[in-house]
Amino acid sequence: MIEELQPNNTFEADRGASWPHRARNGLRARRCGNAAGRGRSTRSLDGTEMALSEIEQKRCERIVGAFIQKRRPPAHIRPQVDLAFRVTGQSVEIFEIRPRWDKPDEKLEHSVAKATFVKTEAAWRVYWQRRDLKWHSYEPAPLVESLEEFVKLVEEDKHACFWG
Repeated sequence: MIEELQPNNTFEADRGASWPHRARNGLRARRCGNAAGRGRSTRSLDGTEMALSEIEQKRCERIVGAFIQKRRPPAHIRPQVDLAFRVTGQSVEIFEIRPRWDKPDEKLEHSVAKATFVKTEAAWRVYWQRRDLKWHSYEPAPLVESLEEFVKLVEEDKHACFWG
């Protein structure tokens, strides 16, 4: 920890700032990458992902919620398969809900698609989950400008990555 607090030449432009202030900024720059100091970091000082604002979150819920309502199966089928979404941090995830085959009382979630907002790029990164259960960038369109474009990609599913 002592080595990390050594002053660095990165912030020599902070002539009026004291040494601990420059060191603190230097630590933030290492954690947040080159976006630090420009007010465009998507991570807080402790390294955790910052959440969308309440307004952005409600907008996400409205857009993705409308898509989910349109795609949900009829009410009598929903105990067998249903569709839902969640907003966590900077990400929106769409998933199916199904009962476990050997224990029908237990519900399982199967991920369909995920979009993560990247403030530095002012765009949404699009991901799909392969059978290795890891999120992979959706190569036909790895970035989209808006959440509406993300929903449109998932709905069209030209390459059968999201719905199979």
